[in-house]
Amino acid sequence: MNLASTGVGKQVRLALLLSLAVPLPAQKYQRPQQELTAEEKEAIEINRKLARPRPTTSKPALSAMEAEKVAVFKASRNSVVYIASITRKWFLEDNRTGTRYAVPPASGTGFVWDNLGHVVTNHHVITVDDPGDGGPRGEAEELQVTLTDGKTYKAMVIGRSLTLDIAVLHVFAPLEKLKALPIGTSKDLQVGQMVLAIGNPFGLDHTLTSGIISALGRDILTGFNTHISDAVQTDAAINPGNSGGPLLDRKGRLIGMNTAIRSTTGNSTGIGFAIPVDTLNHVVPLLIARGQLQRPDLGLTSFNAPTTASLGVKHGVAVDKVLPGSLAEKAGFRGRSTRPGAHDPEEVEDIILGDVIISFKGHAVESDTQLMDLLELEPPEATLEFEVLRDGKKVHIVVRPGGGITKGTV
Repeated sequence: MNLASTGVGKQVRLALLLSLAVPLPAQKYQRPQQELTAEEKEAIEINRKLARPRPTTSKPALSAMEAEKVAVFKASRNSVVYIASITRKWFLEDNRTGTRYAVPPASGTGFVWDNLGHVVTNHHVITVDDPGDGGPRGEAEELQVTLTDGKTYKAMVIGRSLTLDIAVLHVFAPLEKLKALPIGTSKDLQVGQMVLAIGNPFGLDHTLTSGIISALGRDILTGFNTHISDAVQTDAAINPGNSGGPLLDRKGRLIGMNTAIRSTTGNSTGIGFAIPVDTLNHVVPLLIARGQLQRPDLGLTSFNAPTTASLGVKHGVAVDKVLPGSLAEKAGFRGRSTRPGAHDPEEVEDIILGDVIISFKGHAVESDTQLMDLLELEPPEATLEFEVLRDGKKVHIVVRPGGGITKGTV
């Protein structure tokens, strides 16, 4: 999986290193010498005197589909911005001369979220890679956002989620220049429907590509080793620099944010992924209001995957310990217990399984990572509903962080 924006910065850095090489001397252009007859020479001279621009044919009317795409692009392009991430903290070094160079900017795409100056993009667009190993080092200290009129404005990060690879910027541009995209929904998307993507691949601003939704409900890995659920897969061309750009339906409504590609070359192979707009519409307001997402502290720990498997648990999260006085204890969660050995009472013979969390708010839970990601999306005061498997029976547990706690058996 490749993050769709990182290639531009790396190409710029590579070009910088290549520019250090000694240039080859210019070669004189060689023209072939051909022998022509007098008649052939005369024909060429006559044709030179007849050279004229060719007459044009009448322009055909746009098809209904073409007209739709043109209209969407015209209506949406002013909402799509070019983002440059610049750092002066880290450097490239020429091993031959010892000369150090500031890391050149990486670039990507963003789109206007509202009329308050907020722009949404992928967090990896504003992350600067280590020039040594290519891994993420941190956020760029200077962000520049360029609008369609070519004017560039200062921006700063006011909300971030590494888990979901989302960043919210405040752009210090006149608000009348920032036009928000209309918001659609992703829960009712269908495989096969037409989609459009606008972005800045390889730094080529406001490039339109089109395609269809290829699949829904994909799980993709981010560059921060987290997972994004329910991603939209599309064959609309997404290349380095497209990250953070909008995925639109045929009416120009935002249905996702282009985030990653699957490719062996680092460029588009027709398999791109977008964060669904329903996730964005839930998370972005939380990031604007709080700066970052916060998981509620339940006060329980879980077994790791190998231990869970050794206990015979194929699905869900097996609870290990429940901390005294925690929300989990008050709600009635049960952790594992042990049974002493038959021959030596001080020797632990077996682990007695406690609760296994199998769903959260109706979402099936397969791993502790997935559960943590789901919890991160909840506001602090939200009611948390769990379904656990206890002694072969399903138990419904409701946790209300801001109020009372109830529990019951299904």
